[in-house]
Amino acid sequence: MNVKNIEKNGNQATITVEIDKELMEKGVNAAYLKQRKMIAIPGFRKGKAPRKMIEAMYGAHVFYEDGLEEIFPEVYKAAVLDQDIKAIGRPSLTDMQIAEDNTVTLVLTTDVYPEVTLGQYKGLEVEKAAVEVSDAQVQAELDRMAQNVASTEEVEKAAEMGDTANIDFEGFDNGVAFEGGKGENFDLKLGSGSFVPGFEEQIVGMTAGEEKDIDITFPEDYHADLAGKAVVFHVKLNKVTVTNVPALDDEFAKDVSEFETLEELKADIRAKALENAEKNAASAFENACVEKAAELTTVEMPAALIESELDNQMERFAYQLQMSGYSMDQYAKMMGGDVNTMRNAFRPTAEKQAKINVTLTKIIETEGITVSDEDMEAEFEALAKQYELEVEKVKEMVAADELKATLENRKAVKLIVDSAVAVAPKAE
Repeated sequence: MNVKNIEKNGNQATITVEIDKELMEKGVNAAYLKQRKMIAIPGFRKGKAPRKMIEAMYGAHVFYEDGLEEIFPEVYKAAVLDQDIKAIGRPSLTDMQIAEDNTVTLVLTTDVYPEVTLGQYKGLEVEKAAVEVSDAQVQAELDRMAQNVASTEEVEKAAEMGDTANIDFEGFDNGVAFEGGKGENFDLKLGSGSFVPGFEEQIVGMTAGEEKDIDITFPEDYHADLAGKAVVFHVKLNKVTVTNVPALDDEFAKDVSEFETLEELKADIRAKALENAEKNAASAFENACVEKAAELTTVEMPAALIESELDNQMERFAYQLQMSGYSMDQYAKMMGGDVNTMRNAFRPTAEKQAKINVTLTKIIETEGITVSDEDMEAEFEALAKQYELEVEKVKEMVAADELKATLENRKAVKLIVDSAVAVAPKAE
């Protein structure tokens, strides 16, 4: 095999390679042996037709395209790997010429890994907000805990804000019921803002068994069919329930926690909230550091790298949706679009992440970051503990090269973050 020419233009490389007839014959014959069982030629049993007979009927080069597939690993090694070309994805065949002696000349085009010029990535000044937990946050958590153990009671009284009204309702536009405007035995927390503005306020004062018509005008930014329209809802109030929230005292603390007093419970809530806030702040600071390093990197990003990252993000999101019982198509329709709309929505994030990826890769190369066997073993053990599996089972499930790349990236991120200088956010 002979690589005759290599031309590089930006993030693309065009490679002209000549394949000798012996190697081409090897590929063509392998393709014939695979396909002959599916080929029927008059006068021969299916799968028994000689290659020459098939070539005479369908053309002398009928197996050449599939033959190239058979020898592609050897072609790729000679034309790409041995030439130290950092190809992205699989090269595409843009031309093929077959000489009289059956020597084949191919022209391959491939996206190549870009030239990356790092900017500053050590000693970056990055904003980091001070972490604090307010009394209001502690109170909000206490209120949430109280609501979780609150009891409900049906009452014989007029509905008030804060009560839960169980209602039947149906909406009419000029006397005609409209789609999506009907419900039965619906529990509506008055004051929650769950329904269109003005609806809940008109339930106040009704008693169980009472029916009434409610006049509502939909907001101008409501969905197209009803935006700005004046409609009538016929409502029947089935029952009224009130929520009995326990008093926030020492007895409450004993009931909902291991603490004896309300002050001890408050202190625990504050400590846990502070720990969580510090973790979030550290994560946000790390992300900001890495993003700033990427912003200072100079690189012409190949479309192939962005599309690859976009594929990864779409795949992860589809998996999350699947765990919730939805498909990507279903979710896209719910959001008023299609999968292409979703893909375009993810594109800016994918572009940013792809640039972060090449930045980290260049830092790993520049700093000579390596991952030892001990690092790998420790990570396998940590994963085994996390997922409660045997270490050997984790090694079967997790590709070593992917784990190695993850650990290298982690070290590069740590290098950026450890050297960064946290500064107070600028006043708005």
